[in-house]
Parts: sequence; C-alpha cells; structure tokens
Amino acid sequence: MRRSRIVGSLSSILLAAVVALTQAATAQASQPAASGGYVALGDSYSSGVGAGSYDSTSGDCKRSTKAYPYLWATAHSPSSFDFTACSGARTSDVLSGQLGPLGSATGLVSLSVGGNDAGFSDVMTTCVLQSDSACLSRIATAEAYVDDTLPGRLDSVYSAIRSKAPNAHVVVLGYPRFYKLGTACVGLSETKRKAINEAADHLDDAIAKRAADHGFTFGDVRSAFTGHELCSGSAWLHSLSLTSIGQSYHPTAAGQSGGYLPVLDSAA
Repeated sequence: MRRSRIVGSLSSILLAAVVALTQAATAQASQPAASGGYVALGDSYSSGVGAGSYDSTSGDCKRSTKAYPYLWATAHSPSSFDFTACSGARTSDVLSGQLGPLGSATGLVSLSVGGNDAGFSDVMTTCVLQSDSACLSRIATAEAYVDDTLPGRLDSVYSAIRSKAPNAHVVVLGYPRFYKLGTACVGLSETKRKAINEAADHLDDAIAKRAADHGFTFGDVRSAFTGHELCSGSAWLHSLSLTSIGQSYHPTAAGQSGGYLPVLDSAA
C-alpha cells in the first residue's frame, strides 16, 4: 500500500512538472511577438475598410477598430501598437509614409500591399461595367504587371522593413478569392468571376514568393475565406455597393475577425 502511494505521488509530481514545462514552452513560443512592439502596415485590407467603426482621427485612411491588426493588439497586448495602414496605399505609400514606427524594439510587423499597385480597383470597374473580353484583357494587363514590376516594388518595401526593424517577425498577408464558382449568382458572369479568382491567386503567389525570399511569413487567407466568398450565401466580402463604393470588394467585420485574424494569430 505504501509503495503504491509513493508511486502515485511520484506520478503526480512528474505530471505537474510536464504540465509546467509545457506551459512555459508555450509562453516562450508566444513571447517574441507579444514582448515587442507591433506595427501594422499596408492597404485597405489591413486598415479595415468595409469593417466599419473607423477611428475618426485616421481620416481617409479608414482605420477600423474591427480590423485584424486592432483585434490582434487587443487580444495580445503588445508593448506598443502602431497602426499606420491606410486605404488606397501602394508600395510607394508604405515606403514614404508608414515605416516611421519601426525600430529595433519592434517584435511583430503585419502587412498587406500590392493589390493597388496591380490596379485592383480598375480591374473590378472594368469587369463590372464592360464585356467578358474587356475584363479578361484588363486582368491580363494586371497579371503582366504582377510578373514584371510588382516583385521589385515588394522587394523595396520588404528590404526597408527589415532594415528598420531587424528583430521583427514579419507576416505578409495575402488577399482572398472573391467568388464562389459553380453557383447561380446575380451579377458578373462565371467567366469573369473565374478570371478574377485566378488573378487573386496570381497576385498571392507572387507576394508569397517575395515574402519567402526575404525570410518573411506569408499569411494565406484563401482557405479561411473558403465558403465565405461572394455568391456563397455567407459572404465575408462586400459586393458592389453604389452607396458606399469604397467598401466594395473589401472584407466585412466578420471577414476581418473570422478570416484575417486567425491567419495572423497562427502566423505570428
């Protein structure tokens, strides 16, 4: 009986030690991002256009308290949080106006950029208002830009981030596919919807390659948005809105919290 009690006590002690070590390892693994400052850069997909609840001090940048950077900072309490993402931003805008908060104490950087450089807004305008052939032609032009010009522009941004924040873990977020295919859906033709999805893949693949070449983590949101595309019946993206044109084809608040935030959580 006494031996049984001793064995039982030893087992309890060993179990407690294993649990303590596991908790310590988990805390240590999450420490780098939370222990340093967090800086959120990028375009409207990062600022939160379409999510509502905009910070009045952010003006036309439309930084939302429901955007994934704000949600992540609220949940993880980094030592500092700087939110410089801005609606309409291109790579040149990130370089010229968003990198100020970066420094050696920055522990985490998130970023989405490249869609505006590639002409995202003009692609959607063309595809909504013009024919299938005009839509496909405009997409082909955008994809050529993604192949020939965008990589160099991304390199400039990524190199500048690493130079200014040498100790940061950098997560580059991509873009979702817009449409669920093979379903009855009012609006664009299946031809247009398929081509727009393929263009999103083309852009994401290019961004992912440049991010990997710089040692950054690519946060792929396409799987997270699967089942929540336009025409899915449970969309996390705004369709065309004539009353609020700027939020068209941007994530809703649910798209930020259910699509982007979990991907950043996993990647950070």
